[in-house]
Amino acid sequence: MSDAAWETLSNQAVGAAGVVYFLALIVHLAEWAALRQPARTAARPTPPPAGGVAVLTGPGGETAGATSRPDRGHRIAFLGRLGVLLTVIATSAHLVSLVGRGMAADPNRVPWGNMYEFTLAGTFVVSLLYLVMLRRFRLQWMAPLVVGFVTATLMVAVIWLHAEVAPLTEALNSPWLVIHVVSAIIATGAFTIGGILSIVFLLRERRGAAASGPWARVPSPEVLDRTAYRFHAFAFPVWTFAVLITGPIWAHEAWSRYWNWDPKEVWALITWVVYAAYLHARATAGWKGRNAAILACVGLATLLFNFIGINYFSTSSQHSYAAPAQSSQIAPQEGAVSLR
Repeated sequence: MSDAAWETLSNQAVGAAGVVYFLALIVHLAEWAALRQPARTAARPTPPPAGGVAVLTGPGGETAGATSRPDRGHRIAFLGRLGVLLTVIATSAHLVSLVGRGMAADPNRVPWGNMYEFTLAGTFVVSLLYLVMLRRFRLQWMAPLVVGFVTATLMVAVIWLHAEVAPLTEALNSPWLVIHVVSAIIATGAFTIGGILSIVFLLRERRGAAASGPWARVPSPEVLDRTAYRFHAFAFPVWTFAVLITGPIWAHEAWSRYWNWDPKEVWALITWVVYAAYLHARATAGWKGRNAAILACVGLATLLFNFIGINYFSTSSQHSYAAPAQSSQIAPQEGAVSLR
């Protein structure tokens, strides 16, 4: 296949992934809507006619069959399985789009050369982590949130961040690109899921124990808090490896200095400090629940600002992949390198 054909395949795969993600979102929302419907088994006996027997009728007067609750449960389970299947298909197409991006470049390269490609990779990791951890942590209830986040982010990437495939600059063409960016992407995906769990924890806590409808499916605040902590505990050492080990090594290779006070470096360190405080407070001060969730949300905010805010609002950052308008023609400015 030619480079143009690979790029076309990548663009088509992104479009297909977005459509299937959207279908998966619709199915999962239908699953949640089914949970809000009152079960017809909550029926009342109708006074029997003379010489007859009592008949159970639902709220609208319909006869309630003995199989109404099993049928409803089967429908909800079917929608859940269908949503997961569609998410698997969408994630597979997502992977094809990343492979196509890398193969479209001449020479072939990893698909992390600009903000558009990093967004594709980051959302792929979020979806993949969700599917891998689905059964272990019983995350089925998170499906609309995760799929909705991935769908919306892909839409933003395609509309505002898309850039034509271009070769890497000399500074980016380094083995440290693979090591550093892979660890940063994995940590970003895990932090994102942990942040979503922390946000849901704060909302779930406000509802108290008397949760009904779809909220009855959301785990207890204690389980949400524990699961969020596990994702953060996994992501933190990976982020440490990316920010404090591979990042400085690559910076020294490109700039001859391990630390340059670049805005991207500074905000990556701020993100590390916030998450370090989150884990330290849980381990030593016994911070759990609301305080820990708020701190985790602050960490997620700094992570997103490091990814989006610096890329758009900083004029002094040497991380030249940032702005989508520049990503298709990355200027070979002195020492320019994409670390995050």
